[in-house]
Amino acid sequence: MAVTSLSAPPRTDGLTRAGLGTVLLGAALAPIDLFIVNVALPTIGADLHATAATLEWIVAGYGIAFAVLLVVGGRLGDAFGRRRLFLIGLAAFTVTSLACGLAPDAGVLVGARMLQGAAAALLVPQVLSIVQSATTGERRSRILGYYGATGGIAMVIGLLAGGLLATADIAGTGWRMIFLVNVPIGLAGLALGRRTLPETRAADPLSIDRWGTLLLGVTLLALLVPVLEGRALGWPAWCWVLLAVAPLAAVAFVAVERARESGGRATLLPMSLLAVPSLRRGLLLAVPFFAGVGGFMFVYALTLQDGLALSPLASGLALTPFAAAFLAASLLSSRLVARHGIRLISIGALVQALGLLVLIGAALLAWPDLNVVDLAPGTILCGFGQGLSGPTLFRAVLSDVPHSSAGAGSGVLTTTQQSSLALGVAVLGTVFATVSAAAGIQVAVITVTAVQAVLVAAIAVGATRFTRAS
Repeated sequence: MAVTSLSAPPRTDGLTRAGLGTVLLGAALAPIDLFIVNVALPTIGADLHATAATLEWIVAGYGIAFAVLLVVGGRLGDAFGRRRLFLIGLAAFTVTSLACGLAPDAGVLVGARMLQGAAAALLVPQVLSIVQSATTGERRSRILGYYGATGGIAMVIGLLAGGLLATADIAGTGWRMIFLVNVPIGLAGLALGRRTLPETRAADPLSIDRWGTLLLGVTLLALLVPVLEGRALGWPAWCWVLLAVAPLAAVAFVAVERARESGGRATLLPMSLLAVPSLRRGLLLAVPFFAGVGGFMFVYALTLQDGLALSPLASGLALTPFAAAFLAASLLSSRLVARHGIRLISIGALVQALGLLVLIGAALLAWPDLNVVDLAPGTILCGFGQGLSGPTLFRAVLSDVPHSSAGAGSGVLTTTQQSSLALGVAVLGTVFATVSAAAGIQVAVITVTAVQAVLVAAIAVGATRFTRAS
């Protein structure tokens, strides 16, 4: 997409080191806030007397708002300036973080989290847009590598920081500090962004697809609201009505997107891209992959604290081997994919499946005396397997997408990623809560882990279709 500076002639490399640090800070804040919350969920639940469904909303609500508005955020940056939208998104993220930290009850916290997800949707798309428009050549490739590692680093930081801040109980704030810490960080980022980021915008920006955005939101909410609330409310009639509405809204969304695209108008998610083989097959793998990631982190955070009575800090430490292994594998994947190609998805899925089986074995043999050492082999294998599969899956999904549609393809994939994370929390979290109430936490965590192992095995088999087609 053609870009031009708002305030000066276009520069071939206008991103300073300070500016790079600022955009990477923006890229890290959103995933850090996803993982930092997981570790503190039981503490939040105890303090605010929140139900299991409400805890799921605290995580899933953030992901739903992020997913629905992500493409819109990118379009707004193209139209009104990426630097401007980066600063607006960061300011909104800072304010909503303050609202989360001061929330008087669980309902307000859920609402603030959804607004925080919307703010992240304004902030995050500008990161790659600024990098793409303000850098060139080898430096751009190197910075994109830094960006790719941000997710793994954010996971490590989020798990450790969440546990440390919730346990430290700074000035009696308890879990609230996991949100309040964003305020000084956000203010510092705003000061740096105003001074260091170049301003660019698209020469011919696309319009915003309002109907597509609305219908995608209706589809996700009609599916997830009953899944999240149905069990606790005894599955009233309106839950079944919403579940019936979800596929109808999805069909309407596809019809609207196809009509807009055929009429030459901007779409939220171009349906023509589904004709691209790599994208179509890859999304079928991406949904269970990312749903498994979201569900795994949610369920194990609850298991470690509610089932094993670990502190938030100990829980963060217990999950850190997973995050560290994920980071290490994701950094290695760029080299390994050159040797193994798309088969690396299947290899990673098999490693992850082995890790899940090891965790099931540990839960069967050592419960309720499981400790960090008992969990480490399984979590390391799971993290390493996901770190091999995840980045390779991104490459494979986008491999056949034309260069002219690269931005749209990335939008489709990232929206699927965020939607699937929320779906995983909703579905696996509900399975965990249902089985836990009936048979105890040990049986519940084994059940959820076994379900995820089946999903991962399906990913390993499904990934062979990429191999045969490549």
